[in-house]
Amino acid sequence: MNTTEENTYKKGLFYTAFSYILWGILPLYWKMINNVSPEEILAHRIFWSFIFMIALLTFTKEWKNVKDVSKRMINNPGLILLLVISSLLISINWFVYIWSVNNDHLIEASLGYYINPLISVLLGMLFFKEKLNLWQKLSFLIAAVGVLIMTYHYGQIPFVAVTLALSFGLYGLTKKLTKLSSGIGLTFETMAVTPIAIIYLIMLATQGELEFLSFHVPTNLLLIGAGIATAVPLLLFASGAQRIPLFMVGVLQYIAPTITLIIGIVLYKEPFTKIEVMTFSCIWTSLLLFTLSNSRSFKKAEFKLKNRNSLEM
Repeated sequence: MNTTEENTYKKGLFYTAFSYILWGILPLYWKMINNVSPEEILAHRIFWSFIFMIALLTFTKEWKNVKDVSKRMINNPGLILLLVISSLLISINWFVYIWSVNNDHLIEASLGYYINPLISVLLGMLFFKEKLNLWQKLSFLIAAVGVLIMTYHYGQIPFVAVTLALSFGLYGLTKKLTKLSSGIGLTFETMAVTPIAIIYLIMLATQGELEFLSFHVPTNLLLIGAGIATAVPLLLFASGAQRIPLFMVGVLQYIAPTITLIIGIVLYKEPFTKIEVMTFSCIWTSLLLFTLSNSRSFKKAEFKLKNRNSLEM
């Protein structure tokens, strides 16, 4: 690796890790405005993200790329449909996450983002015919056991974790299909749902229930800042992920749910019982096994097992 490649790698590592750190501490931001309903926070997050992206595209002079994408959309209605689906999926993800943070479900939210990589791989199998090796199949089985333990204990599926994992996994699938840059993609996604957000905010205002523009200035500023808090980590991630290998992106993605889990336990004293320990132990074991599944030593072990089985048959 020459000096230029090394500097590129270091930048990519920093940008990607920093984006996951920001995502990990994002609950602290939502907690500061937990006096506002999750629905209103979501509406502001969508609206101000759109405004921020418009300003950013103007500053970076990317409107030519926006026009090119618009022409593609005119000639390809399927792309419009994918962008609408993408915007709905990320809106669902944002809402459930905000709700989980402000209703003391941080631990379950972190579980969702631990599961998410496995959901993404499962979607790759279903839609792109990607194949799993023996260790990856085993990691799925262990993760499923962890989810079943929590399901059995609570008497219901951990909906927050499952919804977050599925919505973000499917969102990633739509992003892969649309093949748009993160900045332009986020602009179109937020544009698709901004009219709904505006209508909802107007309804709240007419009913006298709108928290925004109240006399509490810090709350107003934090709601406006929700757009920046949303866009900045995403843009850092997009910039960083292009500079480092995919496996490193995979390793770094566990930073965010780990920080969220620690915040939930240490700062907000959410219960972490034996059931949670068992569930997370299964998930962590699954993720470790999945991360190491493509290593040389694991591939050798799989080859030996297959040979032994074939000889026994």
